Amino acid sequence: MKTYIEPKVLKGFRDFLPQSEIIRRSLTENIENTFRSFGFVPIDTPALEYAEILLGKGGGETEKQIYRFLDNGERDVALRFDLTVPFARFVALHKGELTFPFKRYHMGKVWRGENTQRGRYREFTQCDFDIIGSDSPASDFEIIFLIYTTFLNLGLNVTIHVNHRGLFNRFLSHIGQSEKSVEVLRTVDKLAKIGEEETLKQLSDLAGETNAKKILEFIGAKGSFRETLDRITELSGGICAESERLSLLRQFMIDAAGSSPNADADPFVLSPSITRGLDYYTGVVFETFLNDMPDIGSICSGGRYDNLAGLYSKDKDSISGVGTSIGLDRLLAALESLDKLPCANSHLTAIACVDMEKSGQYHALAQKLRQDGIACEVFTEGCGEKQLVKQFMLAEKKGLRYVIIPGENPLGDNVTLRDLSARKNTEIPLIEVIKIIKNK
Repeated sequence: MKTYIEPKVLKGFRDFLPQSEIIRRSLTENIENTFRSFGFVPIDTPALEYAEILLGKGGGETEKQIYRFLDNGERDVALRFDLTVPFARFVALHKGELTFPFKRYHMGKVWRGENTQRGRYREFTQCDFDIIGSDSPASDFEIIFLIYTTFLNLGLNVTIHVNHRGLFNRFLSHIGQSEKSVEVLRTVDKLAKIGEEETLKQLSDLAGETNAKKILEFIGAKGSFRETLDRITELSGGICAESERLSLLRQFMIDAAGSSPNADADPFVLSPSITRGLDYYTGVVFETFLNDMPDIGSICSGGRYDNLAGLYSKDKDSISGVGTSIGLDRLLAALESLDKLPCANSHLTAIACVDMEKSGQYHALAQKLRQDGIACEVFTEGCGEKQLVKQFMLAEKKGLRYVIIPGENPLGDNVTLRDLSARKNTEIPLIEVIKIIKNK
């Protein structure tokens, strides 16, 4: 019988120690608060789905990366590779219980068997938000503006690159390449990874050299939002519904964000090369980049998927939707590189244990702080000066700023507030302690 099992974790999977997990939770709470401030509501779906559900609309490389297996009941099942496809199944299944337009957010783990790299793992967390049941340009804009507001609330400056898959498809039809749209879109989506020369080669193999150069001209259009839109509209055969929607979105952006038409300062950019690789996108698409660290890639991507939920419904009318996803792990990697991670326990205060037999009174003291909105931990061991120093050291390791040292009568006497960063003790009433901690 084996007496020892080596503790190890699969490649691309991770454990999270308390300090890391506290930071992750702090970040997701901030993001969730922004979602809810826009009227979005939470949902959850199973990690495991029938494989046919997930394979229905993933497409491309994603299908090769799905963790798929037969369970004990010989059912063909798979772990979800994103939160959007399960959401489409969710909407089709619960359509009669939902009110449309339905605005949801969902934070959860997803799994893809892909190559690992910085900020990219095989098990990772996505923060999705969608509006489904509306084809309005206002819905497209609300998702884009929620992206902008979410990162603004995190203290981050971003640039959101916007495009329209429908306009790109109209352009391909204009040059006689509509039947190859899926392959062309996937190739263009890899432009940033493989470079212009390799993209031209692959497009030439697909559509011929002349058409490949036309496609590169389209996706390479530059200038202000308006200048770029005018150029790709012209290349697509003239003004159409798709170009009009982009023009309307631009006006919404100016009105809501007060953004300058100057492209250098504008947080919203029209980028014809943004196509998104997943097959289910049909309309406006977008990707979000950190201005201080654009090389890490998009940290929030999405778009409109007019027919996705309809795949799981017998109704002839498709359910139109638009949404996006924040890659939490990539965002955390970027924040760490930028030294902008929140402090793990800076909000937490500790009450030192001076006399273990008074632990009940220490907890009563802690409750007074908690009732004033101050998170408070009570240390459980310690007696004497040396033990008090050890408790200070423990608090510092946990990232705490303050330790409260109770008096002989914990609920009646003044307390001593230890400021760990200043190495300073101050004897004051508890009410003053609460004011100091709240101000900090």
